[in-house]
Amino acid sequence: MTDSTTPDLPTDSNASTPMPVSATPAELRDANRARTRQMLGMKGADVKGASIWKIRLQLMKPITWIPLMWGIICGAASSGQYTWSLEDVLKAATCMLLAGPLMTGYTQIMNDYYDREIDAINEPYRPIPSGAISLPQVVTQIWALLLGGIGIAYVLDRWAGHSFPTITALAIGGSLLSYIYSAPPLKLKQNGWLGCYALGASYIAIPWWTGHALFGDLNPTIIVLTLFYSLSGLGIAIVNDFKSVEGDRQLGLKSLPVIFGISTAAWICVLMIDVFQGGIAAYLISIHQNLYATILMLMIIPQITFQDMYFLRNPVENDVKYQASAQPFLVLGMLVTALALGHAGV
Repeated sequence: MTDSTTPDLPTDSNASTPMPVSATPAELRDANRARTRQMLGMKGADVKGASIWKIRLQLMKPITWIPLMWGIICGAASSGQYTWSLEDVLKAATCMLLAGPLMTGYTQIMNDYYDREIDAINEPYRPIPSGAISLPQVVTQIWALLLGGIGIAYVLDRWAGHSFPTITALAIGGSLLSYIYSAPPLKLKQNGWLGCYALGASYIAIPWWTGHALFGDLNPTIIVLTLFYSLSGLGIAIVNDFKSVEGDRQLGLKSLPVIFGISTAAWICVLMIDVFQGGIAAYLISIHQNLYATILMLMIIPQITFQDMYFLRNPVENDVKYQASAQPFLVLGMLVTALALGHAGV
Protein backbone atom coordinates (compact mmCIF):
# COMPACT_ATOMS: atom_id res chain seq x y z
CA MET A 1 0.00 0.00 0.00
CA THR A 2 1.11 3.57 -0.63
CA ASP A 3 2.43 5.21 2.51
CA SER A 4 -0.06 7.92 3.49
CA THR A 5 2.64 9.75 5.44
CA THR A 6 4.37 10.95 2.26
CA PRO A 7 1.97 13.51 0.73
CA ASP A 8 4.81 15.15 -1.18
CA LEU A 9 5.03 12.09 -3.46
CA PRO A 10 1.93 12.17 -5.69
CA THR A 11 1.00 8.94 -7.41
CA ASP A 12 -0.28 8.04 -10.82
CA SER A 13 -3.73 6.47 -10.46
CA ASN A 14 -2.51 3.45 -12.41
CA ALA A 15 0.85 3.16 -10.66
CA SER A 16 1.87 0.66 -8.03
CA THR A 17 4.60 2.86 -6.56
CA PRO A 18 4.71 6.58 -5.76
CA MET A 19 6.31 8.82 -8.37
CA PRO A 20 8.62 11.56 -7.09
CA VAL A 21 7.75 15.04 -8.32
CA SER A 22 11.19 15.33 -9.92
CA ALA A 23 11.29 11.82 -11.39
CA THR A 24 13.62 11.53 -14.36
CA PRO A 25 12.61 9.80 -17.62
CA ALA A 26 14.84 6.87 -16.62
CA GLU A 27 13.08 6.57 -13.24
CA LEU A 28 9.70 6.66 -14.95
CA ARG A 29 10.80 3.93 -17.34
CA ASP A 30 12.04 1.81 -14.43
CA ALA A 31 8.71 2.26 -12.62
CA ASN A 32 6.78 1.26 -15.74
CA ARG A 33 8.98 -1.81 -16.17
CA ALA A 34 8.39 -2.76 -12.52
CA ARG A 35 4.62 -2.52 -13.00
CA THR A 36 4.79 -4.61 -16.17
CA ARG A 37 6.93 -7.22 -14.44
CA GLN A 38 4.43 -7.30 -11.57
CA MET A 39 1.52 -8.01 -13.91
CA LEU A 40 3.46 -10.76 -15.69
CA GLY A 41 4.98 -12.26 -12.54
CA MET A 42 8.53 -11.72 -13.73
CA LYS A 43 11.81 -11.32 -11.89
CA GLY A 44 12.29 -7.78 -10.56
CA ALA A 45 8.59 -7.11 -9.96
CA ASP A 46 7.22 -4.45 -7.62
CA VAL A 47 4.36 -5.12 -5.18
CA LYS A 48 4.32 -1.80 -3.36
CA GLY A 49 0.89 -0.23 -3.28
CA ALA A 50 -0.63 -2.84 -5.60
CA SER A 51 -4.24 -3.94 -5.25
CA ILE A 52 -4.93 -7.46 -4.01
CA TRP A 53 -6.14 -8.47 -7.51
CA LYS A 54 -2.88 -7.37 -9.13
CA ILE A 55 -1.01 -9.31 -6.48
CA ARG A 56 -3.16 -12.39 -7.12
CA LEU A 57 -2.41 -12.07 -10.83
CA GLN A 58 1.31 -11.71 -10.13
CA LEU A 59 1.22 -14.91 -8.08
CA MET A 60 -0.20 -16.73 -11.12
CA LYS A 61 2.77 -15.56 -13.26
CA PRO A 62 0.97 -14.90 -16.58
CA ILE A 63 4.27 -14.99 -18.47
CA THR A 64 4.41 -18.75 -17.73
CA TRP A 65 0.98 -19.45 -19.22
CA ILE A 66 2.16 -19.01 -22.79
CA PRO A 67 4.11 -22.31 -23.22
CA LEU A 68 1.20 -24.35 -21.84
CA MET A 69 -1.31 -22.61 -24.08
CA TRP A 70 1.05 -23.17 -27.00
CA GLY A 71 1.17 -26.86 -26.05
CA ILE A 72 -2.61 -27.01 -26.52
CA ILE A 73 -2.20 -25.58 -30.03
CA CYS A 74 0.47 -28.18 -30.79
CA GLY A 75 -1.78 -30.98 -29.57
CA ALA A 76 -4.64 -29.74 -31.72
CA ALA A 77 -2.30 -29.64 -34.73
CA SER A 78 -0.86 -33.11 -34.13
CA SER A 79 -4.37 -34.59 -33.94
CA GLY A 80 -4.82 -33.81 -37.63
CA GLN A 81 -8.51 -33.20 -36.95
CA TYR A 82 -8.61 -29.54 -35.93
CA THR A 83 -10.62 -27.29 -38.23
CA TRP A 84 -11.11 -23.53 -38.20
CA SER A 85 -14.83 -23.86 -37.43
CA LEU A 86 -16.28 -21.64 -34.71
CA GLU A 87 -16.85 -24.67 -32.45
CA ASP A 88 -13.25 -25.87 -32.72
CA VAL A 89 -11.91 -22.36 -32.10
CA LEU A 90 -14.08 -22.09 -28.96
CA LYS A 91 -12.96 -25.55 -27.82
CA ALA A 92 -9.30 -24.59 -28.25
CA ALA A 93 -9.79 -21.26 -26.47
CA THR A 94 -11.49 -22.98 -23.52
CA CYS A 95 -8.72 -25.57 -23.38
CA MET A 96 -6.12 -22.78 -23.33
CA LEU A 97 -8.01 -21.19 -20.44
CA LEU A 98 -7.69 -24.52 -18.65
CA ALA A 99 -3.97 -24.93 -19.38
CA GLY A 100 -2.94 -21.32 -18.81
CA PRO A 101 -4.71 -19.22 -16.17
CA LEU A 102 -6.26 -22.13 -14.27
CA MET A 103 -3.82 -25.05 -14.11
CA THR A 104 -0.58 -23.11 -14.66
CA GLY A 105 -1.81 -20.42 -12.30
CA TYR A 106 -2.53 -23.11 -9.69
CA THR A 107 0.92 -24.61 -10.23
CA GLN A 108 2.74 -21.30 -9.88
CA ILE A 109 0.94 -20.34 -6.67
CA MET A 110 1.49 -23.80 -5.23
CA ASN A 111 5.19 -23.47 -6.01
CA ASP A 112 5.40 -20.00 -4.42
CA TYR A 113 3.55 -21.22 -1.34
CA TYR A 114 6.01 -24.01 -0.65
CA ASP A 115 9.02 -21.95 -1.78
CA ARG A 116 8.34 -18.96 0.45
CA GLU A 117 11.50 -19.56 2.52
CA ILE A 118 13.69 -19.83 -0.59
CA ASP A 119 12.02 -16.80 -2.17
CA ALA A 120 12.74 -14.79 0.96
CA ILE A 121 16.43 -15.25 0.00
CA ASN A 122 16.34 -15.25 -3.80
CA GLU A 123 13.28 -13.15 -4.66
CA PRO A 124 12.10 -11.20 -1.59
CA TYR A 125 9.94 -8.95 -3.78
CA ARG A 126 7.56 -11.86 -4.49
CA PRO A 127 4.08 -11.38 -2.98
CA ILE A 128 4.32 -14.02 -0.24
CA PRO A 129 7.76 -13.26 1.27
CA SER A 130 7.10 -9.51 0.94
CA GLY A 131 3.90 -9.89 3.01
CA ALA A 132 1.74 -8.38 0.26
CA ILE A 133 -0.76 -11.26 0.59
CA SER A 134 -1.59 -13.50 3.55
CA LEU A 135 -1.16 -17.28 3.51
CA PRO A 136 -4.92 -17.97 3.98
CA GLN A 137 -5.61 -15.82 0.91
CA VAL A 138 -3.02 -17.80 -1.02
CA VAL A 139 -4.54 -21.15 -0.02
CA THR A 140 -8.02 -19.96 -1.06
CA GLN A 141 -6.70 -18.97 -4.48
CA ILE A 142 -4.98 -22.34 -4.92
CA TRP A 143 -8.23 -24.21 -4.26
CA ALA A 144 -10.29 -21.90 -6.47
CA LEU A 145 -7.99 -22.41 -9.45
CA LEU A 146 -7.69 -26.17 -8.92
CA LEU A 147 -11.41 -26.82 -8.66
CA GLY A 148 -12.14 -24.41 -11.50
CA GLY A 149 -9.62 -26.20 -13.70
CA ILE A 150 -11.00 -29.67 -13.00
CA GLY A 151 -14.52 -28.37 -13.67
CA ILE A 152 -13.51 -26.89 -17.04
CA ALA A 153 -11.69 -30.13 -17.92
CA TYR A 154 -14.90 -32.10 -17.33
CA VAL A 155 -16.85 -29.67 -19.50
CA LEU A 156 -14.32 -30.19 -22.31
CA ASP A 157 -14.65 -33.99 -22.00
CA ARG A 158 -18.41 -33.71 -22.38
CA TRP A 159 -18.01 -31.27 -25.26
CA ALA A 160 -15.63 -33.65 -27.06
CA GLY A 161 -17.97 -36.62 -26.46
CA HIS A 162 -15.40 -38.69 -24.57
CA SER A 163 -16.65 -41.94 -23.09
CA PHE A 164 -13.69 -41.79 -20.68
CA PRO A 165 -12.93 -38.34 -19.18
CA THR A 166 -9.40 -38.13 -20.62
CA ILE A 167 -8.98 -34.39 -20.18
CA THR A 168 -10.26 -34.50 -16.60
CA ALA A 169 -7.81 -37.30 -15.84
CA LEU A 170 -4.97 -35.26 -17.35
CA ALA A 171 -5.98 -32.22 -15.29
CA ILE A 172 -6.04 -34.24 -12.08
CA GLY A 173 -2.77 -35.99 -12.93
CA GLY A 174 -1.10 -32.71 -13.83
CA SER A 175 -2.28 -31.09 -10.60
CA LEU A 176 -0.91 -34.02 -8.57
CA LEU A 177 2.41 -33.75 -10.40
CA SER A 178 2.49 -30.04 -9.57
CA TYR A 179 1.82 -30.82 -5.93
CA ILE A 180 4.56 -33.42 -5.54
CA TYR A 181 6.94 -31.18 -7.49
CA SER A 182 6.56 -28.38 -4.94
CA ALA A 183 5.37 -29.94 -1.69
CA PRO A 184 7.10 -32.14 0.90
CA PRO A 185 7.76 -34.95 1.50
CA LEU A 186 8.52 -35.79 -2.17
CA LYS A 187 9.24 -32.24 -3.41
CA LEU A 188 10.65 -33.38 -6.76
CA LYS A 189 12.33 -30.05 -7.31
CA GLN A 190 14.83 -31.00 -4.60
CA ASN A 191 16.27 -33.46 -7.13
CA GLY A 192 17.73 -31.61 -10.11
CA TRP A 193 17.04 -34.31 -12.70
CA LEU A 194 13.58 -35.43 -11.56
CA GLY A 195 12.39 -31.93 -10.83
CA CYS A 196 13.52 -30.47 -14.15
CA TYR A 197 12.07 -33.38 -16.14
CA ALA A 198 8.75 -33.08 -14.30
CA LEU A 199 8.73 -29.40 -15.18
CA GLY A 200 9.68 -30.07 -18.80
CA ALA A 201 6.91 -32.67 -19.18
CA SER A 202 4.41 -30.29 -17.59
CA TYR A 203 5.27 -27.63 -20.15
CA ILE A 204 5.42 -29.85 -23.24
CA ALA A 205 3.84 -33.30 -22.87
CA ILE A 206 0.78 -32.73 -20.68
CA PRO A 207 -0.72 -29.74 -22.55
CA TRP A 208 0.14 -31.43 -25.86
CA TRP A 209 -1.74 -34.57 -24.76
CA THR A 210 -4.68 -32.43 -23.67
CA GLY A 211 -4.97 -30.62 -27.00
CA HIS A 212 -4.55 -33.85 -28.95
CA ALA A 213 -7.17 -35.63 -26.84
CA LEU A 214 -9.65 -32.78 -27.32
CA PHE A 215 -9.65 -33.11 -31.12
CA GLY A 216 -8.38 -36.64 -31.75
CA ASP A 217 -7.44 -39.93 -30.13
CA LEU A 218 -4.47 -39.78 -27.76
CA ASN A 219 -2.25 -42.73 -28.70
CA PRO A 220 0.99 -44.28 -27.38
CA THR A 221 3.12 -42.84 -30.21
CA ILE A 222 2.14 -39.27 -29.36
CA ILE A 223 2.67 -39.97 -25.66
CA VAL A 224 6.19 -41.36 -26.18
CA LEU A 225 7.26 -38.68 -28.67
CA THR A 226 6.16 -35.82 -26.44
CA LEU A 227 7.84 -37.38 -23.41
CA PHE A 228 11.02 -37.55 -25.50
CA TYR A 229 10.52 -33.94 -26.57
CA SER A 230 10.13 -33.05 -22.88
CA LEU A 231 13.81 -33.81 -22.41
CA SER A 232 14.41 -30.55 -24.29
CA GLY A 233 11.99 -29.02 -21.81
CA LEU A 234 14.21 -30.39 -19.06
CA GLY A 235 16.98 -28.22 -20.46
CA ILE A 236 14.70 -25.15 -20.41
CA ALA A 237 13.74 -25.97 -16.81
CA ILE A 238 17.42 -25.94 -15.80
CA VAL A 239 17.65 -22.33 -17.02
CA ASN A 240 15.24 -21.32 -14.24
CA ASP A 241 17.55 -22.79 -11.58
CA PHE A 242 20.45 -20.41 -12.15
CA LYS A 243 18.69 -17.41 -10.60
CA SER A 244 18.04 -19.42 -7.42
CA VAL A 245 21.42 -21.07 -6.99
CA GLU A 246 22.40 -19.21 -3.81
CA GLY A 247 19.15 -19.91 -1.99
CA ASP A 248 19.13 -23.53 -3.22
CA ARG A 249 22.66 -24.02 -1.92
CA GLN A 250 21.79 -22.55 1.49
CA LEU A 251 18.68 -24.70 1.87
CA GLY A 252 20.23 -27.92 0.56
CA LEU A 253 18.25 -28.21 -2.69
CA LYS A 254 20.09 -30.30 -5.26
CA SER A 255 19.48 -28.30 -8.41
CA LEU A 256 21.85 -29.05 -11.26
CA PRO A 257 23.76 -25.74 -10.94
CA VAL A 258 24.34 -26.63 -7.26
CA ILE A 259 25.41 -30.23 -8.03
CA PHE A 260 27.61 -29.61 -11.06
CA GLY A 261 28.52 -25.95 -10.76
CA ILE A 262 27.42 -23.06 -12.96
CA SER A 263 29.54 -23.78 -16.04
CA THR A 264 28.91 -27.54 -16.28
CA ALA A 265 25.18 -27.15 -15.60
CA ALA A 266 24.97 -24.54 -18.38
CA TRP A 267 26.49 -27.03 -20.85
CA ILE A 268 24.13 -29.80 -19.69
CA CYS A 269 21.26 -27.39 -20.22
CA VAL A 270 22.10 -26.42 -23.80
CA LEU A 271 22.96 -29.97 -24.84
CA MET A 272 19.59 -31.24 -23.56
CA ILE A 273 17.79 -28.50 -25.46
CA ASP A 274 19.62 -29.07 -28.75
CA VAL A 275 20.22 -32.83 -28.84
CA PHE A 276 16.63 -33.91 -28.18
CA GLN A 277 15.20 -31.47 -30.69
CA GLY A 278 17.65 -33.02 -33.15
CA GLY A 279 16.32 -36.44 -32.18
CA ILE A 280 12.78 -35.35 -33.00
CA ALA A 281 13.99 -34.04 -36.37
CA ALA A 282 15.54 -37.47 -37.06
CA TYR A 283 12.20 -39.13 -36.26
CA LEU A 284 10.42 -36.82 -38.70
CA ILE A 285 12.87 -37.89 -41.41
CA SER A 286 12.13 -41.54 -40.56
CA ILE A 287 8.42 -40.99 -41.25
CA HIS A 288 9.22 -39.13 -44.51
CA GLN A 289 8.37 -35.64 -43.24
CA ASN A 290 11.61 -34.24 -44.63
CA LEU A 291 10.47 -30.64 -45.15
CA TYR A 292 9.23 -30.36 -41.57
CA ALA A 293 12.44 -31.97 -40.31
CA THR A 294 14.52 -29.42 -42.21
CA ILE A 295 12.51 -26.51 -40.80
CA LEU A 296 12.93 -27.92 -37.29
CA MET A 297 16.70 -28.16 -37.75
CA LEU A 298 16.76 -24.56 -38.97
CA MET A 299 14.92 -23.58 -35.77
CA ILE A 300 17.73 -25.10 -33.69
CA ILE A 301 20.45 -22.94 -35.30
CA PRO A 302 19.40 -19.59 -33.72
CA GLN A 303 19.01 -21.32 -30.36
CA ILE A 304 22.64 -22.45 -30.54
CA THR A 305 23.64 -18.92 -31.55
CA PHE A 306 21.93 -17.33 -28.54
CA GLN A 307 23.31 -20.01 -26.25
CA ASP A 308 26.80 -18.95 -27.29
CA MET A 309 26.04 -15.20 -27.21
CA TYR A 310 24.28 -15.08 -23.86
CA PHE A 311 23.76 -18.19 -21.84
CA LEU A 312 27.08 -20.00 -21.85
CA ARG A 313 28.96 -16.77 -21.15
CA ASN A 314 26.96 -15.83 -18.04
CA PRO A 315 23.92 -18.04 -17.28
CA VAL A 316 23.15 -16.28 -13.99
CA GLU A 317 22.96 -12.78 -15.45
CA ASN A 318 21.65 -13.67 -18.92
CA ASP A 319 18.99 -16.30 -18.12
CA VAL A 320 16.02 -14.03 -18.92
CA LYS A 321 17.70 -12.50 -21.98
CA TYR A 322 18.52 -15.96 -23.30
CA GLN A 323 15.01 -17.30 -22.84
CA ALA A 324 13.46 -14.23 -24.47
CA SER A 325 15.69 -14.57 -27.53
CA ALA A 326 15.98 -18.35 -27.97
CA GLN A 327 12.79 -19.87 -26.59
CA PRO A 328 10.54 -18.58 -29.42
CA PHE A 329 12.47 -20.80 -31.81
CA LEU A 330 11.97 -23.83 -29.56
CA VAL A 331 8.21 -23.31 -29.34
CA LEU A 332 7.94 -22.68 -33.08
CA GLY A 333 9.81 -25.96 -33.57
CA MET A 334 7.18 -27.68 -31.43
CA LEU A 335 4.44 -26.44 -33.76
CA VAL A 336 6.43 -27.56 -36.82
CA THR A 337 6.69 -31.03 -35.26
CA ALA A 338 2.99 -31.09 -34.41
CA LEU A 339 2.03 -30.15 -37.98
CA ALA A 340 4.30 -32.89 -39.27
CA LEU A 341 2.69 -35.49 -37.02
CA GLY A 342 -0.79 -34.36 -38.01
CA HIS A 343 0.16 -34.44 -41.69
CA ALA A 344 1.61 -37.95 -41.31
CA GLY A 345 -1.44 -39.18 -39.39
CA VAL A 346 0.66 -40.43 -36.48
